[in-house]
This record gives sequence, structure tokens and C-alpha cells, in this order.
Amino acid sequence: MKWNTQGSKHRGHYGYHWQSHNVKLSGVDDMVLLSKINEDAIVDNLKKRYMDDYIFTYIGPVLISVNPFKQMPYFGEKEVEMYQGAAQYENPPHIYALADNMYRNMMIDRENQCVIISGESGAGKTVAAKYIMSYISRVSGGGDKVQHVKDIILQSNPLLEAFGNAKTLRNNNSSRFGKYFEIQFSSGGEPDGGKISNFLLEKSRVVMRNPGERSFHIFYQLIEGASGEQKSSLGITSLDYYTYLNQSGSYKVDDIDDKSDFKETMHAMDVIGISAEDHSMVLQIVAGVLHLGNISFRESGNYAAVESEEFLAFPAFLLGIDQDRLKEKLTSRKMDSKWGSTLETIDVTLNVEQACYTRDALSKALHSRVFDFLVESINKAMVKDQQEINIGVLDIYGFEIFQKNGFEQFCINFVNEKLQQIFIELTLKAEQEEYVQEGIKWTPIEYFNNKIVCDLIESKSPPGIMCILDDVCATMHAVGEGADQTMLQKLRMQINTHEHFNSWNQGFIIHHYAGKVSYDAEGFCERNRDVLFTDLIELMQSSEIGFIRRLFPENLNADKKGRPTTAGSKIKKQANDLVSTLMKCTPHYIRCIKPNETKKPRDWEESRVKHQVEYLGLKENIRVRRAGYAYRRVFRKFLNRYAILTKESWPTWRGDEKQGVLHLLRSVNMDQDQFQLGRTKIFIKAPESLFLLEETRERKFDGYARTIQKAWRKYVARKKYVQMREEASDLLLNRKERRRHSLNRNFIGDYLGMDDRPELRQFLGKREKIDFADKVTKYDRRFKVSIGPGLPKNTRKYGCRDCS
Repeated sequence: MKWNTQGSKHRGHYGYHWQSHNVKLSGVDDMVLLSKINEDAIVDNLKKRYMDDYIFTYIGPVLISVNPFKQMPYFGEKEVEMYQGAAQYENPPHIYALADNMYRNMMIDRENQCVIISGESGAGKTVAAKYIMSYISRVSGGGDKVQHVKDIILQSNPLLEAFGNAKTLRNNNSSRFGKYFEIQFSSGGEPDGGKISNFLLEKSRVVMRNPGERSFHIFYQLIEGASGEQKSSLGITSLDYYTYLNQSGSYKVDDIDDKSDFKETMHAMDVIGISAEDHSMVLQIVAGVLHLGNISFRESGNYAAVESEEFLAFPAFLLGIDQDRLKEKLTSRKMDSKWGSTLETIDVTLNVEQACYTRDALSKALHSRVFDFLVESINKAMVKDQQEINIGVLDIYGFEIFQKNGFEQFCINFVNEKLQQIFIELTLKAEQEEYVQEGIKWTPIEYFNNKIVCDLIESKSPPGIMCILDDVCATMHAVGEGADQTMLQKLRMQINTHEHFNSWNQGFIIHHYAGKVSYDAEGFCERNRDVLFTDLIELMQSSEIGFIRRLFPENLNADKKGRPTTAGSKIKKQANDLVSTLMKCTPHYIRCIKPNETKKPRDWEESRVKHQVEYLGLKENIRVRRAGYAYRRVFRKFLNRYAILTKESWPTWRGDEKQGVLHLLRSVNMDQDQFQLGRTKIFIKAPESLFLLEETRERKFDGYARTIQKAWRKYVARKKYVQMREEASDLLLNRKERRRHSLNRNFIGDYLGMDDRPELRQFLGKREKIDFADKVTKYDRRFKVSIGPGLPKNTRKYGCRDCS
């Protein structure tokens, strides 16, 4: 997905194009306003807007985003100015409006905010996350340190995408990992820290993938973008030379420039502060992984032998390990064997399948640990001693349904199931329960609660799929098909009667919120076990390269008690920790929709969009929003925010809080049908009614600010006047040669003595006052002296009222 950040396009509100004097209606901006509420009406409205290049639509505060598969022209500076500080109803729907709302709410309420971006693979989640981070970076405060953090926030995207994104059948830039990015702010609203939490990198993609897909972008970037010197030192040749890359037959992507992206990735490392030495080591390991993949094995008396030992030399050199030791660890393994009370270690020679598995396990571990190093480097560059307030952006892999779905898809879809549960909990279930608890009149709206599916996967009692899978892996001592079949048998025995579960001869089916998915059980136990053999860790710890040794810090001598941690248990813990983190924040939602499978602009597949509208629960969301209340606050917080509206409530309302809220609502003449008072909270129906309160509050602040400004300016002016008078006095004090005693005397003004000269007073009116009178010499234009009438020679009366 490619949206443009340059340029702008003037658009009217509520879906209007303003072109000359013609007005073109493009559906409705907020689908709460739809005349009919059904899936067809929702799809039709989204289609109208999509075809007119409106990719954003609201359902109340929830933003619906449709992937345009082209650059859009309304992400420039003009739009940033347009949405900054504006109310939602003032401008057309936009991701900037949601981002600005988050930022302002954080500053006003001093509460953590988060945005949950959900949708299937290829719906545009990663791009949406980048625009949110970009907007917040542009509207928040400045300074060198702040700018450094902003740069890291923005540059972390291309770096992590290079090592964690790949082309899949459904998406050219698919995130193959989950990311929760916390942007931490100072009390003044400047981003001064951050933290990334990453989830379940799909490391199996390093060694295998579906036909037509690519591995992670960094492999292609390195081959296309490396300099001649780098290629020589790393042994880089053509793309089709590497077994890990040529197996899927896909090398190029239409809208991805690997050479240019490689420069961007390298620049990102510099910005984040990764040293030149570590820089080189990261690329050396990437190259080392490619060379490892070219090591192949043959059968030699039922055991594996390296087919061509010349392929051992380069990966051993790049990883700083002994070539013979590498060969030994790929074809044999040490295993613990217990005879009675004696624990013995024996060397076991591997067959070809096991040797290939060992080689791939090492490759996956290297890439995964480099990825973790990059995440850790980003976090170190943004570390902050004390957390104040933050905004979290969740960009996580989308729901996936392929022809063949394995363990990775199972984990990805489980996390999406958990996110859907949050959305249901907070926008459908919790909202309706709150109305009942607060005594608000309410007719319940039915919806599908997917908690039953989450329990099917993760429940401990009765045991869910993950629990059964871990039990099988705990008793599995070797890689083989037997373990997967054992898992299937246990699943059939224990949960075959579940309404959202079915089994088939090669796997099982789960009825997810987004549809039925068939999972192939082959390799489930192997990938869930996810154990890196001790031999491989020892091999890497023997490297002469310090950077590589640091990637494998395990203490192999420590006693191991209990079960080893499995990939499934890790992702379950991470998912539940993530849910816990999100529930502590004020959530905002972006629901992303993929309009087609062709990845082409203006291509609309009706049935595909309708299916997404159904499983995202947009119809139920509209119904709850339409019947519910847009704003709710506990009485105390409401009084604190709007106390300035009246003298009675400022600075503190003295009396019953409920009566105080009523008093404030009456002060702005809010209609009775626009609000309800619950037991502890005020509920306001329409956003416009809330904006009335906000605008009145702003006007009050503006009026008081002007009064303060006026008083301050008067004070400053008076202070300046006194200062200037003193400076003028000091300028002449003791420096006047003649009449040196005249300074600091009262001003008289009459230096002619008019009171003693009646011949001069005849020229004044009866009540006329002389401000100043003195002798002057007046010259006409021929430089002749003229004498005023009735005055002594060479004198004339001057005064401020009748001077000539």
C-alpha cells in the first residue's frame, strides 16, 4: 500500500468535492447517519466514497480506512494545519483527525492513549501506523532532544520493515511481526522517549515460504544495494544463487525498489545510533544466513554428510567459527541420556532431514536475534528515566487465510482474535453494560462475542488447543510426524464437540470471527517447541566475533527446571500482556478494509468487502453508536473541565455534583434530549452538543486571556514610562552648564512673566490658559527677522494652543 505524503487537495465536509460551482455527494462521512443500517448499505457507502477517492469514513469515533493501492494527495502540510486543534465535525474524515484527537485527549485528561489498528493482511495497517506517528511528530513540540526522538520514531519504521516485512501472496509489504510502539511525552507534550514491544517474528520465512512469496526485504536489499566492496567481502552474487531465496521463484516486487530501500535502511541505522562496526556485523550475519542456506546434505550410510564442503567455508568465515566445527554441529548432536541415577552425554549422528532442520534452526535463530538486537537498539536510543504520559500505536499482522495454513497463521489469527475481543469488550459489551449500571434507558443490541473462540485456543481448564499442543511438545524428544498426529488425536478426543472446532484427516478447523480457517497440523509441534539446540548455542559462543557472542548470552551450565518455554506459550503471554496494556489506555480504533485481491486502485470486490464488514462487526457498531451516547464523564471531571463557564462553578462548585452538572448544562441552553444523568456520570448524545460546551469554554478563556493581556500591557507600559523618565533625568543630571539648578524643578511654562505684563495678556481670551511662553526669533523665507505685534523687538509669544 502506498499513500503519498506530499501535496494537498481541498475537500468539503460531509463527503463533498468542491470543484468550481458543482457539488458532488460521496455517500456520508459518518455511517451513524445512514438511513438504512445493514451490510449492503454500509458496503455501498464505502464503495461510493472509495470510487471518489475518499478512503476514510467514520462510525462515531471509529475510523474506517479502505486501502487505495495508490498514492493519495491529502497528506501534506496543509492537511496537518487543517486538522490540528479542529473538532471532528469541522473537516472530512481523516487519520490526522484521529491522531489529533488522541494527542489532545492525552494533554487534557493526562491519560495514556492507544490506537488499535486492525484488519486483514494487506488492508493498510502499517501505512496507517506510519501516518499517525508522522502526524504526532509534526504537531508536537521542538528542541534538539525532542527532534532526536522524533527522528528515531520515524526511522524505526524502515529499519524494522527491512528485517521484519516481506512480500506475501496477499500483500507486497506484509508485517511478519507484531509491534506496539509507545511514544512517551513530557508534561508539556513533547515526545522525549519511546519503547517498542515486538511479537512473534515469523522466522520460518527465512528458510521456507509459499511459491510467489519473498523472504524478508533485507536479503534482497543487500544483494541489490550493496557496494562492490561489500559484495566482495560478503561473497554476494545474484539472487538466484541462494537456496533460501530461489525456492519460491519470486525476486522482484513492482512497487518496491530494493536498492533505494537499502540506502534508507542504512541511514536509519545511523540515525538510531548503531555504530559503524555493529552496522557491518548486522550485514555480515545477513550474508552469513544466505550462505548457510546453500549447505546441502546427502545420505551416507543412513547418516547425513555435507554434500560439498566448499560451501562451509564462507558461512564459517562470516560467522567467525571453525569450518570443521560447523560441519560437526550440523551433522551430529549431543544428547543427554539417563541410565538409572547416572546422566550421560552421547553424540548422535543425524540423518539428512535432521541435518537440514539443524541448519535451518541456526539460520532462523541468527535472523531472529539480529532483529531483537535492532529493537533493543531503538529502545536504548529512546530510553527515558521516568514515564509520564504516552500514546501507543499497535501495528500487528493481519488475519490470514491461505490455501495451506500452518503454526504461524494459527498464532497470527489468535492475536487478531484477541484484538477483536478488545474491540467487542470496549465498544459493544462494556458500553451497553455501562448504560445499564448507570441507570440510562437502553434497549440491548445483540452481537457475536468471540470470547468463546479465544477460550477454545488459550483456555487452561478445560484445556484449549495451545495447552494440548504444549503437553504434546513436553513429551516430544525428537522431530517427527508422530508428534503432530498425537496432537491431532488429543484434540479430537478433548475438544471435538466444541461448536467452533472441527477436525479433518491432516489437521483441524477453527471458526474464527473472520471465518473458518483450516490448519495443516504438519510441523505444528516442531515450530511450537522452538528449541535451539545446545550444540548450536555453543557453536555461536565459540565465535571469534564479539558481536555474535553477545547475540547468544545463554548460560548453558545453569540447571534447567520445568518445561522449556514454547512459541505458543510465549505468544499467549505476549497477547495477554498486550491486552492488559491496552486496557489501561483510552483506546481509539482504525478498522482497515482490503477492497480487492488484485492490489490495484479502483478495483472493488463486493463480496470480499461485505465479508470484512460482517466479521468486523460494523453494523452492530453503528447500531450501538446510533442508540448510545458519544461522550461520558464522571461528574467531578466534568465539573473541573467546565467550571469556568459560570461564576457559581468557578473555581469550585460548592454543593451536589449532579446539580452542578445540571447548572452548567443550563448555562449553555443544552436541549434536554441531548443528555442523560446517570448515577455517577453525565452522558451527552451528539458530538455537536459537546462541541457547544467546548466552544463556550474556549470563548470564556479567550475573554479572560484578553483581560489579563490588557492589564499586563498597561502594567508594562506604565513601568516603561517611569523607566524612560528616570533615564531622561539621569541623562542630564549634573551635566547642564547653564542654569544647572533648573533640573528637577517643577515645570512652569510661562517664562515671560505674563501675570506681571498686562500688555501681553490682552492677546489672550478670558479663560485661555498658557501652557508654554518664551522668547523666540522668527525668520521669514527671505531670512528676514519679523517681530510679533505688541512684543519687544526680536520676541514673539508662543504657546501650544496658538503657536505659529
